[in-house]
Amino acid sequence: MAYIGTSPSNGVRRVHTYTATANQTTFTGSSTEGVTLTYADTNYIDVFQNGVLLGSVDYTSTSGTSVVLAQGASVSDLVVIVVYDVFSVADTVSKTSGGSFDSAVTMSGGLRVADGGNIGSASDTDAMAISSGGVVTFSQAPVFSSGGGGSVEKLSTVTTTGATSVDFDSSLITDTFMTYRIIGSNARNVTNNTTPELLLSIDNGSNFNLNVRGGKFHQRIYANQTGTEYYGADGSVHQLGSSVSNNATVLAAFDITVYNTRGTVGIKYVQSQYISNLQGDSDGYLWHGASRVNTTSAINLLRLKSSSGNIAGTFTLYGIRA
Repeated sequence: MAYIGTSPSNGVRRVHTYTATANQTTFTGSSTEGVTLTYADTNYIDVFQNGVLLGSVDYTSTSGTSVVLAQGASVSDLVVIVVYDVFSVADTVSKTSGGSFDSAVTMSGGLRVADGGNIGSASDTDAMAISSGGVVTFSQAPVFSSGGGGSVEKLSTVTTTGATSVDFDSSLITDTFMTYRIIGSNARNVTNNTTPELLLSIDNGSNFNLNVRGGKFHQRIYANQTGTEYYGADGSVHQLGSSVSNNATVLAAFDITVYNTRGTVGIKYVQSQYISNLQGDSDGYLWHGASRVNTTSAINLLRLKSSSGNIAGTFTLYGIRA
């Protein structure tokens, strides 16, 4: 909006009343109202003597803490000084229309949004929604910065209809996390009567020659039967199961956790559960597996594969902070 004169501002009006003594010219300090006289701009004060507004030639106001009359007042004259504290409102965000802040905003109190309101960014305005019951939902999976102890972060998901192996390499297996977890769903070995395997590497896949003690030990449990334990010689793989079916209509699910993955003190441990069908059998089977990886070097690649042929499914890697 166009206007004439000084740009409009908002202000706070403060009144200071003084009762003069004989020939008093300087008025300063605490007023009758108990407020100490201060002002920031001489253009924003009015001075009254016995109800008459004085002109700028009738007083001096330059110190910011006092007003000096050109002529001394009489006994019991009322001198009223009205101070207007001004602040600019040219750079504001409208309550009704909203707007943007170009720099950081600091608040000493809490931040509240309306029930059902959103908190987001320019490209994702509803990144975080808060219901009237206080339930928080995210439009994307939350990613936590390092140091957020105990948090779990999804790092990568691979879906394949047939691959010789699926690798999670050093771009994902880093010191950000100490424990890593792989979840497999709709998974299968494409070749029947084969073994699903996990291999570990300390040189980003150049070699898979780590000693995996107990890697072929697992317990197989199935409906209405007792568990059967299997144990083979130590090797370089952790077996998730054995003699699994490649039935494309009965897909597998599994959960693998590798502990102390990036540790350089102490060995590593692998724990797994694999649910699928045994080849030639219609019952569902659960394989429990555990092994010890005899290295104090940091693991930087995890590989999923079959003992023969390809693997298929969806495989997701998670990092877990210590």
